[in-house]
Amino acid sequence: MTGTKDLYTSGEYLGLNPGRHDGDGAWKALQIARILERNNLRPNSVCDVGCGTGRVLRELSHHLPGTPRMVGFDIAAAPLGLNEDTGEGVELVTGDARASDEYFDLLMMVDVFEHVEDYLGFLRSFRDRAGVFVFHIPLDMSVQTVLRAKPLLGARRGVGHLHYFSRETALATLADAGYRVIDEAYTRGGVELAVSGRRRVARVPRQVAHRLNPDLAARVLGGSSLLVLAEGA
Repeated sequence: MTGTKDLYTSGEYLGLNPGRHDGDGAWKALQIARILERNNLRPNSVCDVGCGTGRVLRELSHHLPGTPRMVGFDIAAAPLGLNEDTGEGVELVTGDARASDEYFDLLMMVDVFEHVEDYLGFLRSFRDRAGVFVFHIPLDMSVQTVLRAKPLLGARRGVGHLHYFSRETALATLADAGYRVIDEAYTRGGVELAVSGRRRVARVPRQVAHRLNPDLAARVLGGSSLLVLAEGA
């Protein structure tokens, strides 16, 4: 495998993940729109760090019509229309978002910092760049993934996850990086996005467990991510 950054800029990640999770974009945007609405937030400028194809940002623009400024950054220039005019008032930029000094009302990292070697330094570098932040964090660490081991290695080799989080370690990471949590919620991609036969089988116990005890379901069975609304502390 190539180096961490080269995994994305070389096209290797795209080869391993055709479409770069594009099909999940509408679902992720809906989760983000819900947490913003619950907290009565209507940003005038939005930045998506590590935006991939820009699908999440484009879908979010439908939930936030008329938002004056929506821009996504990604270090990989993939043949997926990354630099093309989306026609939806969304600007997509190939490059490192840390090179920009623009300030935003809302800055998002959707399944991003688990891919970054120095994830604490990466998070700290954006702390003063926005009024509020939305983080969507895969909770790879659960009882069943630790016991089986294969899912964690699969996340590392297949989608480039260098760090694995539980709810508690994800929140501790944000606190250590200088963020204060305003709101949080589990998202249930393992249930709501399960399409393959194997995932459909896993969906049933996860669905039942989540209804009974969401924390325990995430901790034991996995299949959840954590959506966090935060501000710089």
